[in-house]
Amino acid sequence: MEILKCEGVRKVYNCGSCQVTALDGIDLAVSKGEFVAIVGASGSGKSTLLHILGSVDKPTAGSVIIDGIALSGLNPTQAAVFRRRKVGLVYQFYNLIPTLTVRKNILMPLALDKKKPDNEYFEHIVGTLGISDKLDALPSQLSGGQQQRAAIARALIYRPALLLADEPTGNLDQKNAGEILDLIKLSSRSLGQTVLLITHDEKLALEAERIVTIADGRIIRDERR
Repeated sequence: MEILKCEGVRKVYNCGSCQVTALDGIDLAVSKGEFVAIVGASGSGKSTLLHILGSVDKPTAGSVIIDGIALSGLNPTQAAVFRRRKVGLVYQFYNLIPTLTVRKNILMPLALDKKKPDNEYFEHIVGTLGISDKLDALPSQLSGGQQQRAAIARALIYRPALLLADEPTGNLDQKNAGEILDLIKLSSRSLGQTVLLITHDEKLALEAERIVTIADGRIIRDERR
């Protein structure tokens, strides 16, 4: 079952009298439960693709469908709701709210929709990520690795169609980076989560079951491992 389908996705930015083509005809299909790494050098277009898949930006041409929803038809309010409910975002910087406990940070996406959490699922996530004993702590009381675990839990709490991880280990030491990557892989396996890992690090990419390489706004390689 396809959870993501991009067809002919182009993104062109107007820069004064010139135009810059960030994406130039991206065709990409991802099935439910896949763990895919999208790799490319700085300026290759992978961050632009991330913003489009996260409904933060819209393509100049082409279509993007996630979990049966065409992103081009969403207005800004609908896009924000879609992003909260259907796309889990994990960044290099954790973006936790410093005045809220870990528990409240994780549950924030549900709280914004006034929804009650599935306690069994919540306990499963925090247990899997190893932060069950940190739920009443503030982010400042956690290590970098623990904060990233909380950010991953927040991204997973709505059972999103797609988890987008943008250089999620870039702010961590080698030990914590390895642990976080293992946890993302575990979420793919144990929760059936579809994961797109955006990275310039080919060593990290080798942990995925499929590697998509982007250069100059185009997919130049798509390999299954």
